[in-house]
Amino acid sequence: MKISDVFKEMSLEVKTFKDGVQREVTGGYVSDLLSDVLAHAQEGNIWITLQTHQNIVAIASTKGLAGIIIVGGREPQQETLEKAESEKITILTSPLSAFEIAGKIYQLLQ
Repeated sequence: MKISDVFKEMSLEVKTFKDGVQREVTGGYVSDLLSDVLAHAQEGNIWITLQTHQNIVAIASTKGLAGIIIVGGREPQQETLEKAESEKITILTSPLSAFEIAGKIYQLLQ
């Protein structure tokens, strides 16, 4: 499944790197601990977090993640958006909780 399929099904807002919505999503990873994501997320996962600072982009880029979904109605900081564009990382946002987003992605990937 592509990121474009995920955001269409779940009404997510694409904030950065719109060309990245064609990336394949192999699974999801939910965590707000950067070290946890760095240690355990798999390449191609879409990362679900409430973090909004620019360090999330560095982690996503390092791990080869498909993209980042920021939940709970939070908005990424301007520096985060700029870094995501330069690193070609897709950031999406949702008013839903991490629990709700994870459940929906799980269902979509089945």
